[in-house]
Amino acid sequence: MKKYVGVTLGAVAGLLVLVSYVSIPDSDLAYQKGEALALKTTNAATEATPAAVEPEVVDVRPTTTHVPLPRQVKAIYMTSCVAGTPSFREKLLTVARDTEINSVILDIKDYSGTISFAPTDSTWLPAWQDARCGAQDMKEFVAQMHEQDLYIIGRITVFQDPFHSVRFPHLAVKKLDGSTIWKDGKGLSFIDVAAKEYWDHIVALSVDAYNLGFDELNFDYVRYPSDGNMRDISFPHTNGSAWPGDKQANLEAFFKYLNAELDKEEKFATHRHLETGRASSTPWTSVDLFGMTTTNYDDLSIGQVQERAAPYFDFVAPMVYPSHYPKDYLGLGDPNLSPYKIVYHAMKTGVERMQATTTRMQGFLHERVGTSTPAVYTKPTYTGDRLRTWIQDFDYGGNYDTAEVRAQIQASYDAGVYSFMIWAPSNIYTKGALKAPDTYEVPAPAEERE
Repeated sequence: MKKYVGVTLGAVAGLLVLVSYVSIPDSDLAYQKGEALALKTTNAATEATPAAVEPEVVDVRPTTTHVPLPRQVKAIYMTSCVAGTPSFREKLLTVARDTEINSVILDIKDYSGTISFAPTDSTWLPAWQDARCGAQDMKEFVAQMHEQDLYIIGRITVFQDPFHSVRFPHLAVKKLDGSTIWKDGKGLSFIDVAAKEYWDHIVALSVDAYNLGFDELNFDYVRYPSDGNMRDISFPHTNGSAWPGDKQANLEAFFKYLNAELDKEEKFATHRHLETGRASSTPWTSVDLFGMTTTNYDDLSIGQVQERAAPYFDFVAPMVYPSHYPKDYLGLGDPNLSPYKIVYHAMKTGVERMQATTTRMQGFLHERVGTSTPAVYTKPTYTGDRLRTWIQDFDYGGNYDTAEVRAQIQASYDAGVYSFMIWAPSNIYTKGALKAPDTYEVPAPAEERE
């Protein structure tokens, strides 16, 4: 038994010695060595070289800080002359500090065609150099109002423009002779609505104003002229347009173009726009319409139709000044004696037309329903929030004091429109018609209540 075990162990030992002399193929050895070397090198490099750090991108663009849109806009109007008079403009800021006013609508370009601040766009420089009024420190003044938490709306008078119609007569409304510049009863001349070259000029001013600090752009006198010798007038650009002689269509074409251009964020990309209160870095926009656009079903011979303006602006502001309505309107006799009823009827009808799914007015975004006469068209729908009410605070044919001004504001609320802008060409406002600061008729958004 001992002999058997010894032989067996000796055989096993011999086998182990034999195996130890068996060679490993060179290719396998090289693979193992290379793999080990690569791992060793990688570990060494990782330990020796720090990870690359991306360079910090510094945004060197000028910064423009805004005030977000209030849940209710309660604005007073300020002329460019007042903006350039520190003592007077401070009085208006005091009105805002002492009352519910939270916004200021300030002239960027007024009836003269000149502008109220030094532009960066060279094509607008002459309109500043020849300006009758304005503020050398407009950027600082807007920032000062922002510090008071005021929302600033820049008003741009568009087609009423005696300055540019003289400098560029080929764009102007003409007399029937086709060469003489037409003027209204006040001696003011107009640019033809269909003069597309001028559209880009307005866009350039809008960009300058928003980059300076204005929070919203308001467009006034977006219409064909009136109040002059309308028998001796011609519109060369309108007559040569895609819609010859059609004032409504040519005005809507301007609205559409303006809206598309001001929705392009790249136009404002030279500045960083902060605290806009919205996802985009583009301005809010509003348009002023003649008051009777809320109740009339024609274009009032000036091209304005509420349904053809509403799709292209964030807000539509009818100028429903009671003094501008005809005598016996609604059977009321002197409209100045019934400011509540005039404003309530005008704005209530405006809200209903915004909400309606159909209209008798044609438009680019309207589709005819059937073949009935008169024609009926489908249209986009909006809420009353799309509207703002222009309030009269000036004596014209009547006496407008605390009761009359407050009656108009209340009429607007009762009609379902909770934002307003007060017009006083004197810039002297009836403080007694205004409530205390931070008074709101609509609740704060849920995130502000938390």
